[in-house]
Amino acid sequence: MSFLIELAAPDISAYAAGNTGISFVTSFDSGVAGPHVMVNAVTHGNELCGAITLDYLFRHDLRPTRGRLTLGFANVEAFLSFNPSRPTASRYVHEDFNRLWSPEVLDGPRQSAELTRAREYRPFIDTVDFLLDLHSMQQPSPPLMLSGPLEKGIGIAGGVGVPAHVVADSGHAAGRRLRDYGDFSNPSSPRNALLVECGQHWRKSSADVSLETTLRFLRHLDVIDAKFAADHGAGGAPAPQKFIEVTEAVTAKSTDFHFVRPFNGMETIAEAGTVIAHDGGTAVRAPYDNCVLIMPSLRLYPGQTAVRLGGFIDAPG
Repeated sequence: MSFLIELAAPDISAYAAGNTGISFVTSFDSGVAGPHVMVNAVTHGNELCGAITLDYLFRHDLRPTRGRLTLGFANVEAFLSFNPSRPTASRYVHEDFNRLWSPEVLDGPRQSAELTRAREYRPFIDTVDFLLDLHSMQQPSPPLMLSGPLEKGIGIAGGVGVPAHVVADSGHAAGRRLRDYGDFSNPSSPRNALLVECGQHWRKSSADVSLETTLRFLRHLDVIDAKFAADHGAGGAPAPQKFIEVTEAVTAKSTDFHFVRPFNGMETIAEAGTVIAHDGGTAVRAPYDNCVLIMPSLRLYPGQTAVRLGGFIDAPG
């Protein structure tokens, strides 16, 4: 399969040392009381938009006006292996960095390049009050903000204001994501996290969405200057958002999972009972009217999420 590659992976070698004791993790302290906010990139090594955004913020000397701002590159080993001639090959080295974030896995006996990095990252993540994790998608789907299922996540997604679609979801059967780690998924904790899917991996538009979302996230938390945000692409009022609640994730059970036709994501299936896929000999059907297909996967093998199903809900407030 061929892919249109409009983006180039930036050179991030200048950020290797960091200043936190963790490679490729840099913090800036304003000296003024406020939250610790982190923007995280390259959770997956073939998702370039986040690295481009952090490189842009470093080169433009962004500094917080209050609290502490951290810029981090997560799965650097995978990212540094990115090759435009084989763009899908660098998603990870040994396993998905974004399925490791439960105590059972992090404290368990398993070893991998991603687990080594996650265990190094973990104590630092424990100090973060607000996290934005920058991602992109296999398919040319509209950008999505994944808020998690809690009211606090949906609320902060609405406060950020972009992208236009917000998905309230609980993650994947294959393992816990970084945005769901620890107190981020505790309804009684003020700590909060968002995951943004900025568009197809290597389209220029994904880098534009990544930068705008990051700036609006930081402005919503009141940790950067409003003029900087406006001057760099996050001025004006965004379009109204639509909110979707995931009701179930369809996990492939067989090696013969296939959709009935190509889906890119955000298609709405009008009638309950409509067949959307086959898993071996079993038909997968839309469970209700106006069912939205969220991030249908090209990685269709047993135990992996094939697609998530959701319905529209009211905006927060």
